[in-house]
Amino acid sequence: MSEWTWDESLYAGSAAHYPVGRMAYPEALGVGLRDELGLDGQGRLLDVGCGPGSLTLLLAPYFATVVGVDADADMLAVAAGRASDAGIGNAEWHQSRAEELPGELGAFQIVTFAQSFHWMDQPLVAARIRGMLAPGGRWVQVRATTHRGLDGPDELPRPRPPWDAIDALVARYLGPVRRAGQGVRLNGALPDEEEIMKAAGYEGPDRLIVGGDEIEDRTVEQLIASVFSLSSSAPHLFGTRLPDFEAELRELLTSTADHGRFAERRREIETVIWH
Repeated sequence: MSEWTWDESLYAGSAAHYPVGRMAYPEALGVGLRDELGLDGQGRLLDVGCGPGSLTLLLAPYFATVVGVDADADMLAVAAGRASDAGIGNAEWHQSRAEELPGELGAFQIVTFAQSFHWMDQPLVAARIRGMLAPGGRWVQVRATTHRGLDGPDELPRPRPPWDAIDALVARYLGPVRRAGQGVRLNGALPDEEEIMKAAGYEGPDRLIVGGDEIEDRTVEQLIASVFSLSSSAPHLFGTRLPDFEAELRELLTSTADHGRFAERRREIETVIWH
């Protein structure tokens, strides 16, 4: 992986697209974590890199208080709006990078990372979060891909989205190297997260896997939002060419959809639990 440096434009313009374009975490994930962790509506949850609250709000019924932390103010505004719309009154939102924790947030029974830990200084964050866990607390990392489903030859009720063509269109506008904020991220060896966690003093892990067989109905608008929800194709990256890109993307999707709709098979969600 390249020596990439985080900057605040990483998801600029993506917040409103995220809850529309990403497939929601299934209720089975919340129920599975409730049962695995013995959640009883008490205690406090910290969701680090919470984005628009996708996991925070799913788990809110199982805690007295849930706290979402994210570096992107727009993501937090969307999360707060979703909480209000859903009548969830036990959620708090704080703008902060994970590397700036603990701040004055206190101790937590559960700390979660959902598709976010890879953006962070992992050894530093692992060490700081360990100091925020209450006795008997757990670190929970949700590994998932929610912007797109599984490829495969199996027949679905509608055509699969043309992801290869979508990726090629993005590359034609932004270049072949994955963009990330003001920099790029090159493919390379991923850090050994288990070694990082054990070096920070954690024990485990335990694993929980849910889902992976459901068929998701997807519209053209959802897929456009899915593309813009990605850091590698966030709206700001296109600059003045954004309208042209969106018009081409919409034409591509409309021409390959079945009356404006596609189908995708959802991927498994793996949860890794440390204590």
